[in-house]
Amino acid sequence: MLEDIFIGRDLIRVPGSSVIAIPAHDEANHIERCLAALAVQRDGTGAPVAQGAFEILVYANNCTDETAAIARAFAAKVPHPLRVVEEQLPPFRQNAGWARKRAMDLAAARFIGNGAFGHGQPKGFILTTDADSTVAPTWFAANIREFAQGADCVAGYVDANPLELVSLGRAFLARGRIEDAYLRLLAEIDARCDPRPHDPWPNHRVASGASLAVTVAAYAAVGGLPPRPVGEDLALTRVLTRAGFRVRHSMEVCVSTSCRFDGRARGGAADTMRHRHAVPDAPCDEDIEPALEATRRAVCRRMLRRISEAPAGAPDALFPRLGISPAGAALIQNSSAGSFEQIWEIACEHSPVLAQRKRLRPSELPRQIAMAEMILRQLRPAPSGAKTAPAGKRRRERASEPAIG
Repeated sequence: MLEDIFIGRDLIRVPGSSVIAIPAHDEANHIERCLAALAVQRDGTGAPVAQGAFEILVYANNCTDETAAIARAFAAKVPHPLRVVEEQLPPFRQNAGWARKRAMDLAAARFIGNGAFGHGQPKGFILTTDADSTVAPTWFAANIREFAQGADCVAGYVDANPLELVSLGRAFLARGRIEDAYLRLLAEIDARCDPRPHDPWPNHRVASGASLAVTVAAYAAVGGLPPRPVGEDLALTRVLTRAGFRVRHSMEVCVSTSCRFDGRARGGAADTMRHRHAVPDAPCDEDIEPALEATRRAVCRRMLRRISEAPAGAPDALFPRLGISPAGAALIQNSSAGSFEQIWEIACEHSPVLAQRKRLRPSELPRQIAMAEMILRQLRPAPSGAKTAPAGKRRRERASEPAIG
């Protein structure tokens, strides 16, 4: 069955329906705000999305407060079906990752009950956010638009709750601003060095459970959300990419999430933020690496992508430059039957060059930002009507490009 959904001025024929899965553990102070944001969803022209365009599933796990009761009472105010499931997870599964997995698995089961798995590929979409997050007014419409353009999974862009963030102090805000500025440059370098048609620039490098959406078909194909205490969101996008599904990191799908220090997951984002608040120059995340190394990594991935499309056994000078042994090169070239992501993982395991990742501190980012901007001046297309550089200058520019080895 096809459902009609208006996104902006376009009528999009969407197979099946959508369920928004929300894991909630002792979120009595936040759940109403989360549900209210879903109640006022609109399309790109400002028109409310159709009543019943999606179902909301609140998974209240191990709650000791009134989260479930508040959510049930709020159902009368929401123009979409809202279902609350209460469960007690066993002690070894009382964490954010398992709660989200259970919530999304319950959402998938809704499609089975509706007969969506009856014939051929299962239809429909599973979306998830956090109970302490507030999705943007066009969050649902933007997700559906990305699916209509061919995405199998949509990773949304996550902002911190503005008032909570500012209340953490000027130094913490400054750290976040400079990290975000550098991450934007790294994302553009990556997109321009190794363009992927399904995830074009502008995009981002975030995979957060605060805003994830996946087709039921893709979710079922990889066996659902990987069971992890934390990091289950990134694990899902990685396993989908490894299986050949298209993951879109959309700047149009946005959510604001809490930046409180009393998080529900040990070792999760709250612990990280608390440490960085106490130690302003604490190391950044692993993916915030020096600009030249990030560029080299993206260039190598693009070159390896081309090699993977060549006939099996074709020699290439890239492998010795990356320190990959002949045995490792043979393993890579004989892995052409798998997805490119699998080939890339093998290359990273066998290359000491690709394995290197220097973690930066915020105090080092101004220099790296200047370096990244210089690199991007070479990567960005020339403005329309700009004169072509003389041949000698082009040779000098090529000579200044980062070396691989």
